Amino acid sequence: MGRVDLAREERDVDHLDDAAQALERMRTLIDDLLTLAREGASPDDITTVDIRELVEDCWNTVDTRAATLINEIDGDVDADEGRLRQLFENLIRNAVEHGGEDVTVRIGAMPDGFYVEDDGPGIPEQDRSHVFDAGFSTANDGTRFGLSIVNRVVEAHGWEIRVTDGEAGGARFEITGVDVDSDDGDAAH
Repeated sequence: MGRVDLAREERDVDHLDDAAQALERMRTLIDDLLTLAREGASPDDITTVDIRELVEDCWNTVDTRAATLINEIDGDVDADEGRLRQLFENLIRNAVEHGGEDVTVRIGAMPDGFYVEDDGPGIPEQDRSHVFDAGFSTANDGTRFGLSIVNRVVEAHGWEIRVTDGEAGGARFEITGVDVDSDDGDAAH
Protein backbone atom coordinates (compact mmCIF):
# COMPACT_ATOMS: atom_id res chain seq x y z
CA MET A 1 0.00 0.00 0.00
CA GLY A 2 2.87 2.34 0.78
CA ARG A 3 4.40 1.86 -2.64
CA VAL A 4 1.00 2.46 -4.29
CA ASP A 5 0.68 5.70 -2.34
CA LEU A 6 4.19 6.77 -3.39
CA ALA A 7 3.46 5.95 -7.03
CA ARG A 8 0.27 8.00 -6.87
CA GLU A 9 2.31 11.00 -5.72
CA GLU A 10 4.62 10.67 -8.72
CA ARG A 11 1.96 10.06 -11.38
CA ASP A 12 -1.76 9.63 -11.78
CA VAL A 13 -2.35 6.12 -13.09
CA ASP A 14 -5.77 4.47 -13.09
CA HIS A 15 -4.14 1.09 -12.51
CA LEU A 16 -3.06 2.25 -9.07
CA ASP A 17 -6.68 2.51 -7.96
CA ASP A 18 -7.26 -1.09 -9.03
CA ALA A 19 -4.09 -2.19 -7.23
CA ALA A 20 -5.12 -0.34 -4.07
CA GLN A 21 -8.56 -1.98 -4.12
CA ALA A 22 -7.00 -5.41 -4.58
CA LEU A 23 -4.61 -4.80 -1.69
CA GLU A 24 -7.46 -3.63 0.55
CA ARG A 25 -9.47 -6.73 -0.34
CA MET A 26 -6.46 -8.92 0.50
CA ARG A 27 -6.02 -7.15 3.85
CA THR A 28 -9.68 -7.69 4.70
CA LEU A 29 -9.51 -11.34 3.66
CA ILE A 30 -6.40 -11.93 5.75
CA ASP A 31 -7.99 -10.21 8.75
CA ASP A 32 -11.08 -12.40 8.42
CA LEU A 33 -9.02 -15.58 8.08
CA LEU A 34 -6.92 -14.65 11.10
CA THR A 35 -10.10 -13.98 13.08
CA LEU A 36 -11.42 -17.44 12.18
CA ALA A 37 -8.10 -19.04 13.11
CA ARG A 38 -7.71 -17.22 16.45
CA GLU A 39 -11.23 -17.64 17.79
CA GLY A 40 -11.40 -20.30 20.46
CA ALA A 41 -14.40 -22.23 21.65
CA SER A 42 -15.29 -19.81 24.44
CA PRO A 43 -15.29 -16.03 24.73
CA ASP A 44 -12.19 -14.51 26.29
CA ASP A 45 -13.52 -11.60 28.31
CA ILE A 46 -17.20 -11.43 29.28
CA THR A 47 -18.30 -7.95 30.30
CA THR A 48 -21.56 -6.03 30.42
CA VAL A 49 -21.93 -4.30 27.06
CA ASP A 50 -24.30 -1.41 26.27
CA ILE A 51 -25.72 -2.92 23.10
CA ARG A 52 -27.20 0.32 21.68
CA GLU A 53 -23.89 2.13 22.04
CA LEU A 54 -21.98 -0.79 20.53
CA VAL A 55 -24.32 -0.92 17.51
CA GLU A 56 -23.88 2.83 16.91
CA ASP A 57 -20.11 2.48 17.14
CA CYS A 58 -20.11 -0.48 14.73
CA TRP A 59 -22.27 1.48 12.29
CA ASN A 60 -19.71 4.29 12.31
CA THR A 61 -16.82 1.85 11.80
CA VAL A 62 -18.21 0.05 8.73
CA ASP A 63 -18.39 1.69 5.29
CA THR A 64 -22.18 2.01 5.20
CA ARG A 65 -22.26 4.26 2.12
CA ALA A 66 -25.79 5.75 1.87
CA ALA A 67 -27.39 3.06 4.06
CA THR A 68 -29.74 3.93 6.91
CA LEU A 69 -29.66 2.50 10.43
CA ILE A 70 -32.78 2.12 12.56
CA ASN A 71 -31.41 1.17 15.97
CA GLU A 72 -34.30 0.04 18.16
CA ILE A 73 -32.31 -1.94 20.69
CA ASP A 74 -31.62 -0.78 24.24
CA GLY A 75 -30.05 -2.40 27.23
CA ASP A 76 -27.06 -4.43 28.26
CA VAL A 77 -25.85 -7.89 27.34
CA ASP A 78 -23.13 -9.98 28.94
CA ALA A 79 -20.73 -10.84 26.14
CA ASP A 80 -17.17 -10.65 24.88
CA GLU A 81 -17.32 -7.09 23.55
CA GLY A 82 -14.71 -7.62 20.82
CA ARG A 83 -16.51 -10.63 19.44
CA LEU A 84 -19.93 -8.98 19.70
CA ARG A 85 -18.45 -6.06 17.75
CA GLN A 86 -17.34 -8.52 15.03
CA LEU A 87 -20.87 -9.94 14.90
CA PHE A 88 -22.53 -6.56 14.36
CA GLU A 89 -19.88 -5.21 11.98
CA ASN A 90 -20.09 -8.32 9.81
CA LEU A 91 -23.91 -8.32 9.74
CA ILE A 92 -23.96 -4.60 8.88
CA ARG A 93 -21.31 -5.07 6.19
CA ASN A 94 -23.26 -8.05 4.81
CA ALA A 95 -26.45 -5.97 4.59
CA VAL A 96 -24.69 -3.17 2.70
CA GLU A 97 -22.83 -5.52 0.35
CA HIS A 98 -25.92 -7.56 -0.52
CA GLY A 99 -28.72 -5.02 0.01
CA GLY A 100 -27.22 -2.11 -1.88
CA GLU A 101 -25.76 1.23 -0.91
CA ASP A 102 -29.12 2.68 0.17
CA VAL A 103 -30.28 -0.33 2.18
CA THR A 104 -32.04 0.22 5.51
CA VAL A 105 -30.74 -1.89 8.41
CA ARG A 106 -32.95 -2.38 11.46
CA ILE A 107 -31.59 -3.75 14.74
CA GLY A 108 -33.98 -4.54 17.56
CA ALA A 109 -34.77 -6.74 20.54
CA MET A 110 -36.78 -9.94 20.61
CA PRO A 111 -38.12 -11.69 23.72
CA ASP A 112 -35.08 -14.01 23.78
CA GLY A 113 -32.40 -11.99 22.01
CA PHE A 114 -32.05 -9.55 19.14
CA TYR A 115 -32.24 -9.33 15.35
CA VAL A 116 -30.49 -7.58 12.50
CA GLU A 117 -32.56 -7.19 9.33
CA ASP A 118 -32.47 -5.23 6.11
CA ASP A 119 -34.80 -4.29 3.28
CA GLY A 120 -32.58 -5.69 0.53
CA PRO A 121 -33.36 -8.65 -1.72
CA GLY A 122 -33.09 -11.21 1.09
CA ILE A 123 -31.53 -14.66 1.04
CA PRO A 124 -33.17 -17.33 -1.08
CA GLU A 125 -34.54 -20.15 1.04
CA GLN A 126 -32.36 -22.75 -0.69
CA ASP A 127 -29.21 -20.81 0.34
CA ARG A 128 -30.11 -20.27 4.00
CA SER A 129 -28.64 -23.56 5.22
CA HIS A 130 -25.28 -22.61 3.68
CA VAL A 131 -24.89 -18.90 4.50
CA PHE A 132 -22.78 -19.61 7.60
CA ASP A 133 -20.36 -21.91 5.75
CA ALA A 134 -16.89 -20.41 5.32
CA GLY A 135 -16.41 -19.41 1.70
CA PHE A 136 -20.12 -19.25 0.80
CA SER A 137 -21.51 -16.09 -0.76
CA THR A 138 -24.08 -15.05 -3.32
CA ALA A 139 -22.06 -11.90 -4.11
CA ASN A 140 -19.02 -11.49 -6.32
CA ASP A 141 -17.15 -9.35 -3.79
CA GLY A 142 -16.51 -9.63 -0.06
CA THR A 143 -14.31 -12.13 1.74
CA ARG A 144 -16.93 -14.90 2.04
CA PHE A 145 -16.06 -15.37 5.72
CA GLY A 146 -18.18 -12.67 7.42
CA LEU A 147 -21.21 -14.82 8.23
CA SER A 148 -19.00 -17.73 9.23
CA ILE A 149 -17.39 -15.42 11.80
CA VAL A 150 -20.86 -14.31 12.96
CA ASN A 151 -21.83 -17.95 13.46
CA ARG A 152 -18.64 -18.64 15.47
CA VAL A 153 -19.32 -15.66 17.73
CA VAL A 154 -22.87 -16.87 18.33
CA GLU A 155 -21.74 -20.43 19.07
CA ALA A 156 -18.94 -19.26 21.38
CA HIS A 157 -21.50 -17.45 23.53
CA GLY A 158 -23.89 -20.41 23.60
CA TRP A 159 -26.50 -18.53 21.57
CA GLU A 160 -28.30 -19.63 18.41
CA ILE A 161 -28.76 -17.90 15.05
CA ARG A 162 -31.19 -18.35 12.21
CA VAL A 163 -31.82 -16.50 8.99
CA THR A 164 -35.31 -15.73 7.75
CA ASP A 165 -37.19 -13.03 5.86
CA GLY A 166 -37.21 -9.49 7.21
CA GLU A 167 -40.39 -7.45 7.57
CA ALA A 168 -39.58 -5.57 4.34
CA GLY A 169 -38.58 -8.73 2.49
CA GLY A 170 -34.84 -8.56 3.07
CA ALA A 171 -32.67 -10.82 5.21
CA ARG A 172 -33.28 -11.14 8.94
CA PHE A 173 -30.75 -12.69 11.29
CA GLU A 174 -32.22 -13.67 14.66
CA ILE A 175 -29.81 -14.30 17.53
CA THR A 176 -31.58 -16.11 20.38
CA GLY A 177 -30.71 -17.47 23.79
CA VAL A 178 -29.40 -14.02 24.74
CA ASP A 179 -30.37 -12.19 27.91
CA VAL A 180 -30.71 -8.51 27.02
CA ASP A 181 -31.30 -6.44 30.17
CA SER A 182 -33.41 -3.53 28.98
CA ASP A 183 -33.01 -0.05 30.42
CA ASP A 184 -36.14 -0.55 32.48
CA GLY A 185 -34.40 -3.33 34.40
CA ASP A 186 -36.26 -6.24 32.81
CA ALA A 187 -34.34 -9.00 31.11
CA ALA A 188 -35.67 -10.22 27.79
CA HIS A 189 -35.51 -14.02 27.66
